[in-house]
Amino acid sequence: MFGRVTFYPTLIYNVMMEKVSTRRWFDRIDETVILGALPWRKITHQLMNDEKVGGIVSMNENYELNMGVTKREEWQKLGVKFLQLQTADIFHAPSQDNLDRGVSFIKSFDGTGNSVYVHCKAGRTRSATLVACYLIQKYNLKPREAVELIITKRPHILLRSKQWSAIEDFYERKRKE
Repeated sequence: MFGRVTFYPTLIYNVMMEKVSTRRWFDRIDETVILGALPWRKITHQLMNDEKVGGIVSMNENYELNMGVTKREEWQKLGVKFLQLQTADIFHAPSQDNLDRGVSFIKSFDGTGNSVYVHCKAGRTRSATLVACYLIQKYNLKPREAVELIITKRPHILLRSKQWSAIEDFYERKRKE
């Protein structure tokens, strides 16, 4: 419920921070992954043409995708694969099942020449959690190393204890496999 109440005020904050600071709406993390905020319709063609996006992973709940955002059906009409892994904002982290599904989806694009745009509302918490897990699996990194790599590209990510726990649990599960 808290995420719903704070959605618009925090969205406005994120839009303003992009305008008045060095924050960008999205940042490339590696040759496959771009980590970003909500994909507004006005950046759809930029993502497809300039960044070669062939896949989208949305960590948003349905209500967050209602205004001005390119929707699943629109992406699919453009030939872009879409995966939604609904995760509540702020005090929540993606489930381990969703992290596995997201990492597998992203890895399916490795070596194809196409990128995957991983987003939540601001590209700071839920989506950063998934991207850290992808980096752990792809590059055999430890949790702190994966997050530090993201911070070099997108310094304003914000991970709280729930997200760190999810990343560490993912790492431990993969280490044991």
